[in-house]
Amino acid sequence: MSAHEQFADDLAMLATGALQGDERVAIEKHLEGCSSCRRELDEMRGDTALLALSAAGPAPPARSRERLLKAIAKEPRASKSPAPARRRSWTLVPWFAAAVFALAAVFFFRESDRLSRRVAELQSESSQQRLQLERAREVVSTLTATDAQRVTLVAAQTPPQPQGRAIYVRDRSSLVFIANNMPALPAQKAYELWLIPTSGAPIPAGVFKPDAHGSATVIQPPLPTGVEAKAFAITVEPEQGSVTPTMPIVMMGAGE
Repeated sequence: MSAHEQFADDLAMLATGALQGDERVAIEKHLEGCSSCRRELDEMRGDTALLALSAAGPAPPARSRERLLKAIAKEPRASKSPAPARRRSWTLVPWFAAAVFALAAVFFFRESDRLSRRVAELQSESSQQRLQLERAREVVSTLTATDAQRVTLVAAQTPPQPQGRAIYVRDRSSLVFIANNMPALPAQKAYELWLIPTSGAPIPAGVFKPDAHGSATVIQPPLPTGVEAKAFAITVEPEQGSVTPTMPIVMMGAGE
């Protein structure tokens, strides 16, 4: 047996770090003068690295797996060597196999973890969509309710006349307010909508600022349950809103 053939079977184990002791010293000395074995070792190390990378990314090329499996298939030929030192190298073969199985286990674990995270993301997106759908249904239900109280707020000014429309369902404490042609506000000021009950103090029903076209909306503000509205009004307040109206009232409308 030539020197090259003697050490060829140990290259796969050396590539994975499974070869130790005198065998490792002998093959490393052989590699110093054998360019063919060095080239084969480099290929095997590259294939092993690609297999490791497969645990965190795309599968390695098929040719890499094929070269690595061919290297493993060579191992039985080592039994033909009469030298006791060569036979002892077989005790390290299970370490090489364990390394391959460990890499495969890491790959499947990480793939399972990635799929679990994706499922969680999809469940979160589905929950958000359900909430948005439920909110949209509430708005449509308020706008189309036959028992809704519809209130128009107007101001005595030259056109375009500011106008507000409040649609309120008392039993559900549901309110949708739409404003048009609202005048621009000074800095750090906002409009505040008020529910004027049949008895008691005005109730804050949302703070809003009109856009560049004077339009604004207030949708489903928090309101106490079952309050009967005598009217709705609008005042100019600080941006954060107020607990009581600041006079004067700029717009007001009673129930239809």
